[in-house]
Amino acid sequence: MSEGTFIEIDVDDLEERLTAGAFLVDVRETDEYLSGHVPGAISIPLSELVSRVDECRHPDGGTTIMICKVGGRSANACGHLAGLGFDVVNVSGGTMAWLMSGRDVVEGSQPR
Repeated sequence: MSEGTFIEIDVDDLEERLTAGAFLVDVRETDEYLSGHVPGAISIPLSELVSRVDECRHPDGGTTIMICKVGGRSANACGHLAGLGFDVVNVSGGTMAWLMSGRDVVEGSQPR
């Protein structure tokens, strides 16, 4: 995977961005996503990222926010996408930080 630069945000910033309509991609594997994800996140497992790269682009051309369990896989995804010219942001601490902050998650295959 190619490498590009990107910034990281925390879950407080993520919540603000989600309220404003951010585009969030969860790169954990499907079983992880199904067991609980941040509301609004779509599932594109890291193992499928290269073949589904077009689905990672924000529908309106804005920033794509990437999340995983703790931030490592999503950082890898961000590096790859940034190398392709995407405007991407990584969530530091990932879904675990979201849960540890007391925020709700959604179970199942639907983003909400």
